[in-house]
Amino acid sequence: MTNGSRLATATFIALAALASLAQHAKAAQCGNGPGGFEAWKQELSREAGAKGIGATAVAALMQTNYASATIAADRSQHSFSLSLDQFLAKRGASTIVSRGRSLKQSQAALFASIQARYGVPPGPLIAIWGMETGFGSQRGNQNMLSSIATLAYDCRRPEFFTEQLYAALKLVDRGALSGATRGSMHGEVGQTQFMPKNILAYGTGNLDVAANALNSTANFLRANGWRAGAGYQPGEPNFAAIEAWNAAGVYQKAIAIMGRQIDGGQ
Repeated sequence: MTNGSRLATATFIALAALASLAQHAKAAQCGNGPGGFEAWKQELSREAGAKGIGATAVAALMQTNYASATIAADRSQHSFSLSLDQFLAKRGASTIVSRGRSLKQSQAALFASIQARYGVPPGPLIAIWGMETGFGSQRGNQNMLSSIATLAYDCRRPEFFTEQLYAALKLVDRGALSGATRGSMHGEVGQTQFMPKNILAYGTGNLDVAANALNSTANFLRANGWRAGAGYQPGEPNFAAIEAWNAAGVYQKAIAIMGRQIDGGQ
């Protein structure tokens, strides 16, 4: 190789590196307040379009607003630091168990079909349903897409929520969700509070319909190792599937306890 060729090659490599750095610098940047949210949306929208997200979903993203209430809730999740007894009392475990037993009887055919299909008994499903939304009575009233977009922009956990945002945009493209969909503070939707990635992976139908949400929850648990007939208390085979549903140890133990009581144990 001549000196001129070497110089040309080195120049090309340097220019390519600079172009790569410039492209990275233009990537959507996280922020810790509302000031940069609009610029972030513009860049994220360009990235989404380049990745195949359709015009309907991109337009819905551009209509989102910075969700201050979501950020406040994200910074103040104190109940998971309570003791197990305190957590059970705060979440109304006795009420969940009492109503759960009634629902197990009144919806026996539904729960029998779910158990036959997925191997998951009524107790843990009903406990999750009661814990997440009070059996559908508290599904949240936040704009789902604004909540997730805000958390994707926020610097605390941008990678996790950017993945959730792309999943939500795919669901908007498919017509399963819309820019007007309402949910909880972190973008969870439906009777048992699914995040968008889990809707894509395990969702069956409209999750605001209890039967669909319960089937989807059982589908999630089976996909995460649930074995028909095995126990689901701490140390038993199916407890790992409950751990996959929610990372908080106090929540996991509460579901196991309430599920056992609903299923007839103490």
